[in-house]
Order: sequence, then C-alpha cells, then structure tokens
Amino acid sequence: MNGLAYDDRGSGPPIVFSHAAIADRRMWDHQFEHLAATHRVVRYDWRGYGESVDASGPFSHSRDLLGLLDALEIERAVLVGCSMGGAHCVDVALAAPERVAGLVLFCSGLTGHVWPEPMQEYVREHVRPVVPAERLASYASGASVLDEDARAMALAHGRLLVAGPGRDPSTVDPAVWARAMDMATGVFHRLWSGPPATEELPDPPRLGDVRAPTLVVNGLSDAPWLQELSVHIAASVPGARRVDLPDTGHLPPLERPVESTRLIAEHAAS
Repeated sequence: MNGLAYDDRGSGPPIVFSHAAIADRRMWDHQFEHLAATHRVVRYDWRGYGESVDASGPFSHSRDLLGLLDALEIERAVLVGCSMGGAHCVDVALAAPERVAGLVLFCSGLTGHVWPEPMQEYVREHVRPVVPAERLASYASGASVLDEDARAMALAHGRLLVAGPGRDPSTVDPAVWARAMDMATGVFHRLWSGPPATEELPDPPRLGDVRAPTLVVNGLSDAPWLQELSVHIAASVPGARRVDLPDTGHLPPLERPVESTRLIAEHAAS
C-alpha cells in the first residue's frame, strides 16, 4: 500500500497494530502470532521506518493508517497502538469513527501534546548530548550516519523509555533489551539518512469526542511524564478503562507479551 510494508494474517474480526516511534512492526511479534488464530491481524511499518519507503515531502502517519485500511478493504477494526502509534490510532478514531471498533493504547502519545518542562530538561541533559550537534547537522546535509551515533541515541532513548528513568536497564530481560535496541538503532539510521520530510499533523484531538471503546495500558516503570499522559487519556475518553502494569516500561507488548496479548484479546471481544 503506497510503499508501506505490512503483514496480514488470519481471519475474523480485524485488529491493526501501529508501532512506537522507537520501534518497528517487529515489536508486535507475540501479539501478531497469537491473535492470528482468532482474528485477521495486520501490522505495518510507518513510512520512513522498518521496511517501508522513506518519508519525503509532506505526509501524514494517520492518513497512512486510514489508507492502509482502505487498501486492505478493512471496513472496521480494533486499532492497537503504542507510544505515538497510539496517537495515530486516536487521530483515525476521530477522523473516521465508523472505521474503529475499539482502541487499545499502550503508553500512548497524543498529537499536539506539549511535554512538561521537567521532561524537556531530562532530554536536554541526558538524550541530546549523546551525539554532537555538529554531527547531527552533518547528517541533515547528507553525511553518512555513523553506527556508533545511532547506537548511542538508541541507548539514551532506551534508558528513558524501554527501562524508564527509575529503573536500571540491566533489570530488563536481555532479549527484550536487545530487540528494542536493534529496532531503535534502525530508527535513528533512517531518521538521519532519509530525504527531507514534513509530517502534517491533524488538530490536537478532542478526547471527549472519542466514541470507540478504549483500553489504556500504562507501564508503571515508564517515564513519569508519559504515565501522566496515560492517566489523562484514560480520564478524558468517555468510558475508557486503564490498566497499570508493574515493573513495565514504555513498550509493554515487547516486555510483557503474554499479558499484553491477553489484554488486547479481551478488549477486542468485549
């Protein structure tokens, strides 16, 4: 579909997965394999991620998601998103409510959300400095991306998100950590080496207008500012339910695969 890489398996009520901004469609391995037994499941790489084409010029992730539903002739689906993938699902639920049977939002972002100053300060102190500004500028001018820089930025984001700022990365399952770092390293390679692109964002969502049955999943080891957003989303979407997962960071489907799959299946059946 218009250069988007995707996997489509199974039959039954459709479930479509939208990955996090530090990942690609592989983060849904467990959910995709297990839910295909009872549902039609679709996972895809965002434009500019994984195996999809580069983002170039003006584009929209939420329009891409809606276009994927059209191309695959999916009239109505449960949308499952993590981090900013959740934000794109919310945007589609508001733009085309008749297409969305339900929402499952793992540690969701939100279009137009302004992060509080303490989070911005953390990023300025612990994330941005890991790659010298002059090298980032050179990548914007077309220089080859150094593997060490992509890995360093992936590690900085992993400490903030995959582990969470209050948890030592060594306590995360090594296989989970390795998969997360592999995906995030690929993200920064693509981000810094791709052609110029501008994401066209919809208006900030009016959460009170969301009509799809919504489950919000929050990781209790995620960054506190992201947890606050999950609480806000759950409190603002009519009838939404929130589940808090202990000792879990920003990528519950990867870190807590069995429980995440169960939560999706139960919500899709409700």
